[in-house]
Amino acid sequence: MPQTTEYTVTGMTCAHCEMSVRTEVSKIPGADVVRVDAASGSLVVESAAPLSDAAVLAAVDEAGYEAARA
Repeated sequence: MPQTTEYTVTGMTCAHCEMSVRTEVSKIPGADVVRVDAASGSLVVESAAPLSDAAVLAAVDEAGYEAARA
């Protein structure tokens, strides 16, 4: 059964922002589905096994944004 984890991302304003976050988070091994919505500031990650929050937060930081677990 997939694990779904939600995060709040600050600073996203457009589709390019969404793409940047999606690209970085998708690089995390095990991140099977990554959904990003700039309008609501949400990031949802689905994986077969739990992912490290630190890895997700670091990926969002690499994209140039800040995140926190929702």
